[in-house]
Amino acid sequence: MNKVMLLGRLVKDVELRYSQGENPVAVGKYTLAVSRQFRKEGEPDADFINIIGFGKAAEFAEKYFKKGQQIVVVGRLQVRNYENEEGRKNFFTEVIVDEQYFAGNKKDKSSDGGNEVK
Repeated sequence: MNKVMLLGRLVKDVELRYSQGENPVAVGKYTLAVSRQFRKEGEPDADFINIIGFGKAAEFAEKYFKKGQQIVVVGRLQVRNYENEEGRKNFFTEVIVDEQYFAGNKKDKSSDGGNEVK
C-alpha cells in the first residue's frame, strides 16, 4: 500500500502548467513545509516535500491555495530518477495528489490565508 498524508504550509504559490499533446492536462506543482516532530540540534525543523497534482486537483490548488496557507494532502509517494550529463543518477521523491484540503480556520485567514471547506 502506498498512501501518504501530510499537514503543512505552502512554501510558495502553486505553479500551474499544461501538458503538450492532443488533450492537454493541467499539472500543478508546489512545495509543502511539514514540521518534524523530533529533531537534532542544528537540523532543520521542517521537511520540504514536493507535491504534484493533475487535472482538476491542479487547477483547484492553483486557484485557491496561496503561499503560507496550511493544507492537508493525501496521495501516494513516487520516486523518479534520471541520469545527468556527467552520468550521475539523480532521484526525486514527490507526492502525487489524490485529495487536498484546507487545514486553517477562518480566524487564521489574516495570518495564513486559511479557509475551511468540506
